Amino acid sequence: METVAGIFRSRAQAESAVQNLMSAGVSADKINLLMPGTTPEEIESQVPTTETEQPGMGSAIGGTVGGALGIAGGMHLGAAAASLVIPGVGPIFAAGLLGAALLGAGGAATGAALGSEVESNMADGIPHDELYIYEDALRQGRTVIVVIAEDGTQADATRSILAQAGAESLDAARESWWVGLRDAEAEHYRGQGGDLAADEAKYRSGFVAALNPRARAKSYDEASEYLREQYGEECAENSFKCGYKRGQAYHRSMIERYKG
Repeated sequence: METVAGIFRSRAQAESAVQNLMSAGVSADKINLLMPGTTPEEIESQVPTTETEQPGMGSAIGGTVGGALGIAGGMHLGAAAASLVIPGVGPIFAAGLLGAALLGAGGAATGAALGSEVESNMADGIPHDELYIYEDALRQGRTVIVVIAEDGTQADATRSILAQAGAESLDAARESWWVGLRDAEAEHYRGQGGDLAADEAKYRSGFVAALNPRARAKSYDEASEYLREQYGEECAENSFKCGYKRGQAYHRSMIERYKG
């Protein structure tokens, strides 16, 4: 199994990609769609919350959000869908088991009542390390499609279909995101006596590590076990630690900026 993702500037492009994927034989329950919502009030009016959910959270099971999204041809993506207000992102719609779990039960918005079916189908390979890229795309009003390919052949075919429909790849989105931050980070690091040109790889690793759901809202010491598992001795470098602190600050600033 391999996850393949694409980011689309328009919903029409994403819908076209979904149609093409299904025509190519990709099972609907392997296609996951993440889309910016409208307002928290509209989400709550469409999908009621319960006392067990976090304030402002709404969730729905059974693909009902697929109808709200207006997916072309009434396509039903997977067995679960959710309407969520994601801290630092705002209201979003997620259709498909992985889509709902990734931004709901998967860690970005804990407490969403997505149900046992979603939880039992959450694959070990959920790309939590890519979550910040999805979030950034959603903040920009873009739509994300994540496909669980059965093998390498289907993964390659999926990448081709997404690209032909106008998708930006995750690699391109990742680099574009960092380019937008790099000058400010270089200036900050220079003020700390560092040289980003020399330490960029480790600094950036620390920055990104702070955005992983396993580390978010945790100090470096609190997340040290996870960081050692993922990054080895690299995480002990001062450049990595500086990047980690800046990643934390970035995440806090996104939450403040997009409180909705």
